[in-house]
Parts: sequence; C-alpha cells; structure tokens
Amino acid sequence: MRSQVRSTHRSTRRSSRAVALALTATLTTGLLGACSGDGAGGDDGAGGGITLRVGVFGQFGFEEAGLYDAYEDLHPGITIEQDSVTENGDYIAQLRTRLAQNSGLADIQAIEVGNIAEMTGELSDAWVDFGEYGDVDTSHFAPWKIAQATDPEGRIIGLGTDMGPTGICYRTDYFEQAGLPTDRAEVGALFAGGWDAYLAAGADFAAEGPADVAYMDAAGGMFNAVVSGFEERYYDDAGEIVYQDSEAVATAWDLAVEASEAGLTDGQQQFTEEWDRAFANGAFATVASCPAWMLGYIQEKAGEAGRGLWDVADSPTPSNWGGSFIGVPEAGEHREEAVALAAWLTAPEQQARLFTERGSYPSSTTAQQSPEVLDATHPYFGDAPIGRIFGAAAERIPSSPIGPYEQVIQEGITDGLLLVDQGGESPGDAWDEVVSGLDNALAE
Repeated sequence: MRSQVRSTHRSTRRSSRAVALALTATLTTGLLGACSGDGAGGDDGAGGGITLRVGVFGQFGFEEAGLYDAYEDLHPGITIEQDSVTENGDYIAQLRTRLAQNSGLADIQAIEVGNIAEMTGELSDAWVDFGEYGDVDTSHFAPWKIAQATDPEGRIIGLGTDMGPTGICYRTDYFEQAGLPTDRAEVGALFAGGWDAYLAAGADFAAEGPADVAYMDAAGGMFNAVVSGFEERYYDDAGEIVYQDSEAVATAWDLAVEASEAGLTDGQQQFTEEWDRAFANGAFATVASCPAWMLGYIQEKAGEAGRGLWDVADSPTPSNWGGSFIGVPEAGEHREEAVALAAWLTAPEQQARLFTERGSYPSSTTAQQSPEVLDATHPYFGDAPIGRIFGAAAERIPSSPIGPYEQVIQEGITDGLLLVDQGGESPGDAWDEVVSGLDNALAE
C-alpha cells in the first residue's frame, strides 16, 4: 500500500472560503451558466491576475468546447492553461507521483472513474473537500456519481464531468446485407431479449452477412458490455475483491468466449492503432459496448466514409462505461478560485454544452433533463436521437462498488480474452493466466 498523503495546506476557516468563493461564483444567465466575478484571489504577477492550470488526459472537451475562453470572458482576472497527457495510464502515474511529493500539481486535476476509489481512499487527504464550500451545489449530480467521489469520512473530493451510458453501435448497410433490421427501434427490439439475443443475431449475421466483415470488434468489448450491467463486479460492498467468484465476471467471460469461438469477433484489441484502422476499413458491424462518448471516437476513426452508415440502438442491458471527475489538490496555490472554476465547468449548463458539442453525457441529472440534452441528435449516426437513447440508458445504470484496482482487474481479464480471441488459447488456460497475473499485480 502507498503511504497516505497528509497535506499541510488544509484551511480551517470555512467562512473565509465561502467569502472567497463568492467573489468568483456570482450567478449569471444563459448557456454558459453560473458564475461571474472579478477574479479576486491569488496574484500571479504585476497585473494582479492569476493563472489556473488544469491537468487532464486525452481530449477532455473543456478546451475544445470553448469553456475556458467563456470562463475567462466572465472573469477578466483569470487565465486558464491546460496540460494534457494523451493516455490516462501515463497521466495517473504522473498524478500519483505528484500527489505523493505534494508538488508539481495543477490547480485542477482530472480523475478517471477507474481511479476514483484510490483517490477517495489512501490519497483522499490530498484533495480539497467540495462539501466545505457552501456555494458549490452538488445536488444536481446523479447520487451514485457523488457517492463514487465521496470518501469514508463524507468528504467530496471530485465533481463529476460526465458518465457513460451505453447502447450498441451498428452498421446499417451491413445489417441490411445480412437480412437484419436496420431501423434503430427494430434493432433495439431484436436485442431486447438479452445478450443471448445479441449473439443469436450475430449467428444470423455470420451466415448471411458480408463474408469479410465480422459481427463485432472484440471479445473484450463484449465482456465489458455484459459485466458493466451488474451491480457487483470486481468488488463487493465491503470493499473486498471478488472477481473470481463474481456472477458478473463469469457471465461476461462465458459470453465473450462464446462470441470468439463462434467466429463473431474481429479479434481486435480496443484503443489500438489496429482497432482504429478496422473502423476506417469497415471491418466489423457492431460495437457491443458503445457509450455516448464513443460516438465521437467512431466518427473520427471511421471518417466520412462511415457517415450515415453507423447508427445506435438500445443495449440489452444498459450500463456505464467511463466517466470522469475533476478535483482540486490541497497543495494548489489558488484553491478557492480553482473550486469555483471546477464547480462552473461541471454545472448543468456546461455539461449540456459538452454533450451537444462533444458527446460527453452529463453526470448532472439537471443537465440530463434540459431540452439541449433531451432533444440532441447526431447527424453522423443518421440523426439518431442520442439524448433520448442515452437518457433512457442512464436511468437504468446499476450502482456498482468501485475499488482501487478496478482498472487493473478489468485490463487483466480483457488481456486474457485476447489470448482466446487472437491466440486461440483455451478459455481455461487463459483464465488461469488471468488469475496468476492479477495475483501478482494485486500483491504489489
């Protein structure tokens, strides 16, 4: 276990925090939402303004959607700079080191959902408690999203940026060639019988569809789609690791193996260059776990050739894949101003904007019910009513315990499925390798 980080920067005066925050969180109107003010707070130079640094991984969307520029317009004394690391694996390793050293941290740091349990556990004291700031409204977030970012002492160390309700993305042209329905409502009804129905449609596709096109991209994707629909996966409510005895893992593993052995997969490893090229080449007909944020990924990788050919339908068992938080490190120089910015970036108005512009589905239930979200469509996906599709899925997302080794376990199992999907290894031998590898990884 890593040593617990104890910060020496914790403020003991809640009233002074509220006053400082009020200077930077006055309500305004319109889509850009909540706050304006004079940027009072720290002084970064002779001009009297301050610079807030935001550390993220990948394309988080804040900068791309123009939210930083909008906030700066509302707060002339504040400048925002973003540092982005491409891969979350590299980002989180860097973040752990900087939290342990209590230095080099941005004023706001992103946290992927797979890492939130670690941050609310042994590293919790390295983060400010948003609950100590009276002007930060957390009531608009989905309750389970707030629960994920709350430590055992009741401290809220992260504000949710988005969540990942899932559907199934599919190629209408390939479905038509296979004699399967193409209308998204009919496709959803086809899959409504559960994951067995999804695989049965895959058998029909394999028999009648294009010979050079696989039904789905990856066994690992199938596993993720199924396992994420259960209330208990890798951890139980007591925080114990239970993946070896988990019904969710056993069910998802067996279905993923069945798909692979039936020749329904393209043998891909997701988020690799080969997977990206497979999208561009039209190598498969479905993506079994397709959260809202995946639509933008597919559009980028499949390109203009795929416009109007991809669509999205209801999943047999909606689940959540992905979603992130932003937190404010205690070591930051401008904590009050950073808290105000974090609250503004995750306010309902900004979450709605991120969904309509970037496909990041809101973790704010208020944003979810806004007309901008409910009425959203996606032109690339045949004007699919994505606000309604993912909104309905979000209502059915199970609340699952998350532990500090969530990502390690998930990746260990999907790596094991690659041995089956790509290497032809027997499922039993592959599972033994999964357990052996995780035993070593979790013992470190």
